[in-house]
Amino acid sequence: MLEGFIEWLSEWILEAAGGNVVVVALYASLFVALMTSLGSLVALFAKRLPERSMDFSLAFAAGIMLVASFTSLILPGMEYSNSFLPVGVGIFLGVLLIYLIDRYVPHEHIYKGFEGSKELKERLKLAWLLIFTVIIHNLPEGLAVGTSIVYDVPTGLVTAIAIGIQDFPEGVIVALPLAVISKKRLTPIALGVLSGVAEAVMGVVGALLFNSARGILPYGLGLAGGAMLYITVKEMIPEIYRKKAESTAITIGFFAGFYVMLILDSMLR
Repeated sequence: MLEGFIEWLSEWILEAAGGNVVVVALYASLFVALMTSLGSLVALFAKRLPERSMDFSLAFAAGIMLVASFTSLILPGMEYSNSFLPVGVGIFLGVLLIYLIDRYVPHEHIYKGFEGSKELKERLKLAWLLIFTVIIHNLPEGLAVGTSIVYDVPTGLVTAIAIGIQDFPEGVIVALPLAVISKKRLTPIALGVLSGVAEAVMGVVGALLFNSARGILPYGLGLAGGAMLYITVKEMIPEIYRKKAESTAITIGFFAGFYVMLILDSMLR
Protein backbone atom coordinates (compact mmCIF):
# COMPACT_ATOMS: atom_id res chain seq x y z
CA MET A 1 0.00 0.00 0.00
CA LEU A 2 2.75 2.46 0.99
CA GLU A 3 4.79 1.45 -2.05
CA GLY A 4 1.83 2.19 -4.29
CA PHE A 5 1.35 5.56 -2.62
CA ILE A 6 4.94 6.62 -3.34
CA GLU A 7 4.62 5.54 -6.96
CA TRP A 8 1.31 7.39 -7.33
CA LEU A 9 2.70 10.50 -5.66
CA SER A 10 5.77 10.45 -7.92
CA GLU A 11 3.67 10.17 -11.06
CA TRP A 12 1.24 12.87 -9.89
CA ILE A 13 3.95 15.39 -8.97
CA LEU A 14 5.93 14.68 -12.13
CA GLU A 15 2.80 15.24 -14.22
CA ALA A 16 1.99 18.44 -12.31
CA ALA A 17 5.55 19.62 -12.98
CA GLY A 18 5.18 18.97 -16.70
CA GLY A 19 7.81 16.23 -16.56
CA ASN A 20 10.47 18.69 -15.36
CA VAL A 21 12.49 17.14 -12.53
CA VAL A 22 13.84 20.56 -11.53
CA VAL A 23 10.27 21.69 -10.82
CA VAL A 24 9.72 18.48 -8.85
CA ALA A 25 12.85 19.34 -6.85
CA LEU A 26 11.37 22.80 -6.24
CA TYR A 27 8.16 21.29 -4.86
CA ALA A 28 10.07 18.85 -2.66
CA SER A 29 12.43 21.58 -1.45
CA LEU A 30 9.50 23.82 -0.55
CA PHE A 31 8.05 20.93 1.45
CA VAL A 32 11.19 20.51 3.58
CA ALA A 33 11.41 24.30 4.01
CA LEU A 34 7.77 24.34 5.14
CA MET A 35 8.44 21.63 7.72
CA THR A 36 11.36 23.61 9.17
CA SER A 37 9.18 26.72 9.26
CA LEU A 38 6.31 24.91 10.98
CA GLY A 39 8.73 23.62 13.59
CA SER A 40 9.97 27.13 14.28
CA LEU A 41 6.37 28.25 14.93
CA VAL A 42 6.44 26.22 18.15
CA ALA A 43 8.45 29.13 19.58
CA LEU A 44 5.21 31.12 19.60
CA PHE A 45 3.57 28.83 22.13
CA ALA A 46 6.27 27.07 24.15
CA LYS A 47 8.39 28.74 26.81
CA ARG A 48 10.97 26.00 27.00
CA LEU A 49 11.72 22.58 25.56
CA PRO A 50 12.82 19.75 27.86
CA GLU A 51 16.50 18.98 27.27
CA ARG A 52 15.78 15.29 26.81
CA SER A 53 13.33 15.97 23.98
CA MET A 54 15.92 18.17 22.25
CA ASP A 55 18.46 15.34 22.53
CA PHE A 56 15.90 12.88 21.17
CA SER A 57 15.11 15.15 18.20
CA LEU A 58 18.76 15.67 17.29
CA ALA A 59 19.40 11.92 17.56
CA PHE A 60 16.32 11.19 15.42
CA ALA A 61 17.63 13.56 12.73
CA ALA A 62 21.08 11.93 12.91
CA GLY A 63 19.56 8.48 12.36
CA ILE A 64 17.64 9.64 9.30
CA MET A 65 20.64 11.45 7.82
CA LEU A 66 23.01 8.52 8.34
CA VAL A 67 20.75 6.08 6.50
CA ALA A 68 19.73 8.60 3.81
CA SER A 69 23.35 9.37 2.99
CA PHE A 70 23.77 5.75 1.91
CA THR A 71 20.37 4.60 0.62
CA SER A 72 19.42 7.80 -1.23
CA LEU A 73 22.82 9.11 -2.30
CA ILE A 74 25.98 6.97 -2.10
CA LEU A 75 24.54 3.61 -3.17
CA PRO A 76 22.37 5.10 -5.96
CA GLY A 77 25.44 7.00 -7.19
CA MET A 78 27.43 3.76 -7.39
CA GLU A 79 24.53 2.08 -9.19
CA TYR A 80 24.23 4.97 -11.66
CA SER A 81 27.92 5.00 -12.54
CA ASN A 82 28.66 1.28 -12.06
CA SER A 83 31.77 2.44 -10.23
CA PHE A 84 32.81 3.66 -6.80
CA LEU A 85 35.43 6.14 -8.06
CA PRO A 86 33.20 9.13 -8.98
CA VAL A 87 31.10 8.63 -5.86
CA GLY A 88 34.23 8.32 -3.73
CA VAL A 89 35.58 11.56 -5.18
CA GLY A 90 32.22 13.20 -4.50
CA ILE A 91 32.22 12.01 -0.89
CA PHE A 92 35.68 13.51 -0.39
CA LEU A 93 34.59 16.82 -1.92
CA GLY A 94 31.44 16.91 0.23
CA VAL A 95 33.41 16.28 3.41
CA LEU A 96 35.99 18.89 2.40
CA LEU A 97 33.32 21.47 1.55
CA ILE A 98 31.50 21.22 4.89
CA TYR A 99 34.81 21.03 6.75
CA LEU A 100 35.89 24.34 5.23
CA ILE A 101 32.52 25.95 5.95
CA ASP A 102 32.56 24.56 9.49
CA ARG A 103 36.10 25.83 10.05
CA TYR A 104 35.82 29.33 8.62
CA VAL A 105 32.17 30.34 9.10
CA PRO A 106 31.61 31.33 12.75
CA HIS A 107 28.68 29.55 14.38
CA GLU A 108 27.33 28.71 17.82
CA HIS A 109 26.23 25.21 18.82
CA ILE A 110 23.39 24.87 21.27
CA TYR A 111 25.49 22.74 23.62
CA LYS A 112 29.09 22.70 22.38
CA GLY A 113 29.40 26.45 22.16
CA PHE A 114 31.19 28.75 19.75
CA GLU A 115 33.21 27.55 16.75
CA GLY A 116 35.02 29.80 14.32
CA SER A 117 37.24 32.82 14.29
CA LYS A 118 37.39 34.18 17.86
CA GLU A 119 37.68 37.80 16.79
CA LEU A 120 34.36 37.54 14.97
CA LYS A 121 32.45 36.29 17.99
CA GLU A 122 32.06 39.75 19.46
CA ARG A 123 30.77 41.13 16.17
CA LEU A 124 27.99 38.60 15.67
CA LYS A 125 24.90 38.20 17.80
CA LEU A 126 24.11 34.77 19.23
CA ALA A 127 21.02 34.48 17.04
CA TRP A 128 23.07 34.78 13.86
CA LEU A 129 25.71 32.39 15.16
CA LEU A 130 23.03 29.79 15.80
CA ILE A 131 21.33 30.35 12.45
CA PHE A 132 24.67 29.91 10.67
CA THR A 133 24.90 26.54 12.40
CA VAL A 134 21.48 25.47 11.14
CA ILE A 135 22.16 26.69 7.61
CA ILE A 136 25.41 24.71 7.60
CA HIS A 137 23.40 21.65 8.63
CA ASN A 138 20.60 22.29 6.13
CA LEU A 139 22.66 22.86 2.99
CA PRO A 140 23.61 19.17 2.61
CA GLU A 141 19.99 18.19 3.23
CA GLY A 142 18.78 20.49 0.46
CA LEU A 143 21.47 19.20 -1.88
CA ALA A 144 20.47 15.63 -1.03
CA VAL A 145 16.86 16.31 -2.03
CA GLY A 146 17.79 17.98 -5.33
CA THR A 147 20.36 15.42 -6.47
CA SER A 148 18.35 12.36 -5.44
CA ILE A 149 15.30 13.64 -7.37
CA VAL A 150 17.44 14.08 -10.49
CA TYR A 151 18.63 10.48 -10.03
CA ASP A 152 15.11 9.09 -9.51
CA VAL A 153 11.90 10.91 -8.56
CA PRO A 154 10.53 8.27 -6.13
CA THR A 155 13.91 8.04 -4.38
CA GLY A 156 14.06 11.82 -4.14
CA LEU A 157 10.54 12.07 -2.75
CA VAL A 158 11.28 9.49 -0.07
CA THR A 159 14.39 11.47 0.82
CA ALA A 160 12.37 14.71 0.96
CA ILE A 161 9.69 13.09 3.16
CA ALA A 162 12.30 11.73 5.59
CA ILE A 163 14.22 15.00 5.76
CA GLY A 164 10.97 16.93 6.13
CA ILE A 165 9.97 14.72 9.09
CA GLN A 166 13.23 15.45 10.89
CA ASP A 167 13.20 19.13 9.87
CA PHE A 168 10.14 19.80 12.03
CA PRO A 169 11.85 19.07 15.36
CA GLU A 170 15.00 20.68 13.97
CA GLY A 171 13.01 23.88 13.43
CA VAL A 172 11.85 23.69 17.04
CA ILE A 173 15.42 23.21 18.25
CA VAL A 174 16.52 26.30 16.33
CA ALA A 175 13.73 28.72 17.17
CA LEU A 176 12.94 27.88 20.78
CA PRO A 177 16.39 28.50 22.31
CA LEU A 178 16.57 31.76 20.37
CA ALA A 179 13.17 32.75 21.71
CA VAL A 180 14.29 32.06 25.28
CA ILE A 181 17.57 33.93 24.85
CA SER A 182 16.17 36.97 23.03
CA LYS A 183 12.82 37.13 24.87
CA LYS A 184 11.25 37.56 21.44
CA ARG A 185 9.11 35.32 19.23
CA LEU A 186 8.96 36.70 15.70
CA THR A 187 12.72 36.99 15.17
CA PRO A 188 13.46 33.31 15.99
CA ILE A 189 10.62 32.22 13.72
CA ALA A 190 11.94 34.40 10.91
CA LEU A 191 15.42 32.92 11.34
CA GLY A 192 13.97 29.41 11.34
CA VAL A 193 12.15 30.17 8.10
CA LEU A 194 15.38 31.60 6.67
CA SER A 195 17.21 28.35 7.38
CA GLY A 196 14.43 26.45 5.59
CA VAL A 197 14.62 28.78 2.60
CA ALA A 198 18.39 28.21 2.40
CA GLU A 199 17.71 24.47 2.34
CA ALA A 200 15.13 24.87 -0.44
CA VAL A 201 17.44 27.04 -2.54
CA MET A 202 20.19 24.43 -2.26
CA GLY A 203 17.77 21.73 -3.39
CA VAL A 204 16.86 23.64 -6.53
CA VAL A 205 20.48 24.58 -7.26
CA GLY A 206 21.53 20.94 -6.92
CA ALA A 207 18.75 19.80 -9.24
CA LEU A 208 19.58 22.47 -11.84
CA LEU A 209 23.28 21.67 -11.81
CA PHE A 210 23.12 17.90 -11.99
CA ASN A 211 20.11 17.73 -14.31
CA SER A 212 21.97 19.82 -16.89
CA ALA A 213 25.17 17.80 -16.42
CA ARG A 214 24.03 14.26 -15.70
CA GLY A 215 27.49 12.94 -16.44
CA ILE A 216 28.65 14.30 -13.10
CA LEU A 217 25.54 13.18 -11.19
CA PRO A 218 27.45 10.39 -9.35
CA TYR A 219 29.87 13.06 -8.11
CA GLY A 220 26.91 15.13 -6.92
CA LEU A 221 25.27 12.19 -5.16
CA GLY A 222 28.58 11.38 -3.47
CA LEU A 223 29.11 15.03 -2.55
CA ALA A 224 25.70 15.29 -0.90
CA GLY A 225 26.23 11.96 0.86
CA GLY A 226 29.68 12.95 2.11
CA ALA A 227 28.40 16.30 3.35
CA MET A 228 25.55 14.65 5.26
CA LEU A 229 27.91 12.06 6.74
CA TYR A 230 30.28 14.80 7.92
CA ILE A 231 27.45 16.75 9.56
CA THR A 232 26.13 13.59 11.22
CA VAL A 233 29.44 12.17 12.48
CA LYS A 234 31.35 15.38 13.23
CA GLU A 235 28.56 17.67 14.44
CA MET A 236 25.33 15.95 15.45
CA ILE A 237 26.47 12.79 17.22
CA PRO A 238 29.16 14.52 19.35
CA GLU A 239 26.60 17.23 20.13
CA ILE A 240 24.04 14.81 21.54
CA TYR A 241 26.58 12.64 23.38
CA ARG A 242 28.34 15.71 24.74
CA LYS A 243 28.22 14.69 28.41
CA LYS A 244 27.83 11.67 30.64
CA ALA A 245 24.08 11.96 30.90
CA GLU A 246 21.20 9.52 30.53
CA SER A 247 21.70 8.31 26.97
CA THR A 248 18.75 5.92 26.61
CA ALA A 249 16.48 8.56 25.03
CA ILE A 250 19.30 9.57 22.69
CA THR A 251 19.88 6.01 21.53
CA ILE A 252 16.15 5.40 21.08
CA GLY A 253 15.88 8.63 19.06
CA PHE A 254 18.78 7.66 16.82
CA PHE A 255 17.35 4.23 16.02
CA ALA A 256 13.85 5.66 15.59
CA GLY A 257 15.21 7.90 12.82
CA PHE A 258 17.30 5.01 11.50
CA TYR A 259 14.22 2.80 11.15
CA VAL A 260 12.00 5.54 9.73
CA MET A 261 14.43 6.10 6.86
CA LEU A 262 14.87 2.37 6.25
CA ILE A 263 11.09 1.86 6.20
CA LEU A 264 10.60 4.74 3.77
CA ASP A 265 13.42 3.43 1.57
CA SER A 266 11.90 -0.07 1.60
CA MET A 267 8.85 1.34 -0.19
CA LEU A 268 10.98 1.58 -3.34
CA ARG A 269 12.25 -1.99 -3.24
